[in-house]
Amino acid sequence: MEPLRHVAADGAVIAYRRRRAIHGSSRPPLVLIHGAASNMTRWAEFSETTDLGKAHDVLRLDLRGHAGSLYRGAVSLEIWCDDIASLLRRESVGRAILVGHCLGANIAASFSLRYPQYTAGLVLVEPMPSGALKPKFKSMRPILPLLRAATALLLFFNHLGFYRRRLRPMDLRALDAQLRPYLGTPEEEKFLRQRYGSPWQDIKTTPSAVFLQDILQVLRPLAWTQVRVPMLVLVSSGQGFVEMARTRTLLAHAPYAEVRTIQAEHWIPAERPREMQQAIERWVTARDWAAT
Repeated sequence: MEPLRHVAADGAVIAYRRRRAIHGSSRPPLVLIHGAASNMTRWAEFSETTDLGKAHDVLRLDLRGHAGSLYRGAVSLEIWCDDIASLLRRESVGRAILVGHCLGANIAASFSLRYPQYTAGLVLVEPMPSGALKPKFKSMRPILPLLRAATALLLFFNHLGFYRRRLRPMDLRALDAQLRPYLGTPEEEKFLRQRYGSPWQDIKTTPSAVFLQDILQVLRPLAWTQVRVPMLVLVSSGQGFVEMARTRTLLAHAPYAEVRTIQAEHWIPAERPREMQQAIERWVTARDWAAT
């Protein structure tokens, strides 16, 4: 079945999928947000198998600039948040539980600050606080002006009609299935680095200007301690992109944060999908959403 299409105020088309609650419910829907150089297939397995779908609608989208929401202009945390708010209005949603992975977790936190009236709660899977990034990523800050200049140049050429006409499709559910036989073996880390953590793979599936903007948005600081909604944070134990201890310290100061660790490198949805799903389901079902 083809995804649904939502046209934003500026004409950009946002692709999304919607799973209606089996029993019908007034509980807030789940909005599933993918990470950098990714797409809504990141949440396909969770969306189709979670028991939360019995009582909550489940929405997942391709962020502007990614996959079915192809767009070659400027993107940012604010623009993505505005797109999500517009989608919620289209769906006549009052408040939602935003679930984000990686950059998607940062977007979810930003959304709660920009649109508190639409935010019932947050589930942040491996968020990327700029203050907790590993040194190799922090070292990119001196070249931020160069990245911004390169982005501006690419956007200019895109505007003139010069861009790649063909991008490689990416099905993360299928890629996760390829990973599973390697879990717990010496080949696991190699597979993760080559297929999930390689910018050379990412650039094949994402417009170049959007890819650079994804990176720039990850590096932006956020006011994590100002988030004032219930928040479940799932952090990985591995050597991914952020320092686990520093992430815990930063988010522990958020007034309504519950932080849990899952044994994974950085791709919890791929490496530990069942453990992640159970953690989210327990947290969501334990709360009285009418009172938040």
